[in-house]
Amino acid sequence: MNTTFSCVGCGKCCTGHHVPLTLDEARMWANDGGQVIVLVEAFLPNGLGLPVAQREHAERRSAVVRSGTSEALVAITFAAYNTGRCHNLDADNLCRIYERRPLVCRIYPMEINPHIPLNTATKDCPPESWETGPQLIVGGELVDQELARLIERSRQADRQEIGMKERICVALGIHTTALKGDGFTAYLPDMSAFAAAIDQARSQPLEQAAGEWRFHLSGDDIASQVTAAGACVVTETPVNYAFISLRAA
Repeated sequence: MNTTFSCVGCGKCCTGHHVPLTLDEARMWANDGGQVIVLVEAFLPNGLGLPVAQREHAERRSAVVRSGTSEALVAITFAAYNTGRCHNLDADNLCRIYERRPLVCRIYPMEINPHIPLNTATKDCPPESWETGPQLIVGGELVDQELARLIERSRQADRQEIGMKERICVALGIHTTALKGDGFTAYLPDMSAFAAAIDQARSQPLEQAAGEWRFHLSGDDIASQVTAAGACVVTETPVNYAFISLRAA
């Protein structure tokens, strides 16, 4: 597969997308007056919720936490909350923070998850973006080495920062996760509290957070499997989060 790409500045990738952020970027986003969304998913040590081929990547970006009499591996994403146009876009669809824009913005249209191949049909870019420009992929391989380095930086931050992210979540009262593949739990924290939690977590030695995590699930069939594994399942109506189901209706 060969793919060419040239950004035409349409601004569509900057509209309606929650952009994953590193800790530094999340702190910058808060400082700039933006909103961060916290997305949480987890799987169990027995592999429930996780395809076998994805286990190594998923384990490396997850924190081991307690849930009932079991452990769970929790993955936490801090992302820029963009339900409409990114607040950093100007009237001409130009980025006001272009020189310090997040890694994922620099990486686009490539994926940071190694198990998700680039699919031009799922991107918002207009057809002309794929008709001209330098070669991006040749023979199925990414040819831009600087882009490859940026992707690796993003993946490395994802792995290295997970312990800190879990501590921040516990400090914010975030302790309910979805099962990977079944959905996400989504939180919109107060940004002053969010920034303070980042600063506090960074100023203290990194230790495993003491909070107990529980699962919000899409149905009783999934819940029974999680409960049978010894993990804690929430039954009350969400108060400080939304559950985003990935389950087909």
